[in-house]
Amino acid sequence: MRDRPTAAPDVAEPVIGRAFARPVWLIPTMLPDCFDDARNDFGACLMSAFTLRPYHTDDEDAAIALWQVTWQQAYPEIDFAARVPWWRERWRNELVGNAAIIVAEHEGALVGYVTIDGQAYLDQLVVAPAHWGAGVADRLVDEAKRLSPDCIRLLVNHDNFRAIRFYARNGFVDAGEDVNPTSGRPVLKMQWKAETLRRRGE
Repeated sequence: MRDRPTAAPDVAEPVIGRAFARPVWLIPTMLPDCFDDARNDFGACLMSAFTLRPYHTDDEDAAIALWQVTWQQAYPEIDFAARVPWWRERWRNELVGNAAIIVAEHEGALVGYVTIDGQAYLDQLVVAPAHWGAGVADRLVDEAKRLSPDCIRLLVNHDNFRAIRFYARNGFVDAGEDVNPTSGRPVLKMQWKAETLRRRGE
């Protein structure tokens, strides 16, 4: 992915087009995997309900704030507040309009989103820390697979073990190593292919 000079520092990179007109779903979840990480507590494992819908332009501030708080939680040693102006510009110029963006809402608040572009590249999968393990990320990935049914590619920080476990559980496999062109951090290339799963009978 070295041909992506504006790749987000310390962030996995982007899928297609503008938001699709489609119905809104109500998805109840029972959080079957919510204790797979020591950072999850009992409160995060309560039954929740959330909706998925296409991104709207008036979601921008909430989406950017969610990006900041989520990555700050994952990498507390990095000042993501200082990166917000850069991220807002990248969000507007590289993702909105060039990728399908699906957001998840819970009680009227934006709690997650996924982006997927025309080259089957998943740039962003972001879920509010309070909803980690609550099934939101799984449902967003399922929606990305619906929008890109043959394959999905992504980059994930080599030291983001929680994310790597999550993607592996969702059928992604190791596709080699690379270096984030902006941060210099080592990243793992991962991919999901529907054909591979069909051969396995999954």
